[in-house]
Amino acid sequence: MRTAFTVLLMAAVLVPCSAQSSRELQELNWAEFAELVPARIQTVLLPTGTIEAHGVIHNGADNTAPVEIARALAPRLAALVAPLIPYGVTGSLDGYPGTFQISETAYRPFAADVLKGLARNGFRNIIVVNGHGGPQTAILNELAEHTSREHRVRVMVVNWWAACSDATLKVFGEDGGHAGWNETAFTQATHPHLVRRERFSPSLELPRPPAGSWAAYPFPAPVILYQPGQGSLRFDEKKAKQYFQAVVDCMTELVRGTIERWERMNLYPAAPSPAPQR
Repeated sequence: MRTAFTVLLMAAVLVPCSAQSSRELQELNWAEFAELVPARIQTVLLPTGTIEAHGVIHNGADNTAPVEIARALAPRLAALVAPLIPYGVTGSLDGYPGTFQISETAYRPFAADVLKGLARNGFRNIIVVNGHGGPQTAILNELAEHTSREHRVRVMVVNWWAACSDATLKVFGEDGGHAGWNETAFTQATHPHLVRRERFSPSLELPRPPAGSWAAYPFPAPVILYQPGQGSLRFDEKKAKQYFQAVVDCMTELVRGTIERWERMNLYPAAPSPAPQR
């Protein structure tokens, strides 16, 4: 039996494309935005990432992946896609050429203001599609909690590769890694021209050290495998396409299910429409 929210969500998704010019927030005219949010669209997807070394794929892999996921999710969730936050708190790979490291003292207030801006513009559901882990995840989680409490909006932070680890196991039959088979396959499916197969060498890969064993800065390999002997680079086009679709399906189910639960629990309900003036 479909819930009332599910019916409304499906109806919103089925609105003809001609009803709005774009699902990209930055491409909308101010008057279009006012017509859409929050009357017809209450969910926004915010991609976040960073620029760091990724083995044989581009340094911006942590940016392009969440953007592509958000764009695929938007029509399924009746959502808009906010502009990407492209620089992040990188971590142990910041010694590699072309990598950027933004300090927490700079990143935290900027990301906080972006979340606040989305809340103040009328979105009830703010979904952060995060493409980079480490300290950045903890920062975003804290900011999400603060934004939710202060502005009475619902905020979710999703590390796509971790939330969809079952998809990695299903498609590849093994675990992945930072710039490993799974992340490289995602880029192969969405931006094949950014995969430099000719630059692959086994020396690029190294398993992540067991917790508490050792650490080195910069980390001495740009491909960090989550499990020894698993996730090594291969370039299977068919599996790459399967993986992209599996991730999109996984993210759709997770985010849609969370929004439906928020609705069932009546958490931070929409403000009532003002009574018509007599």
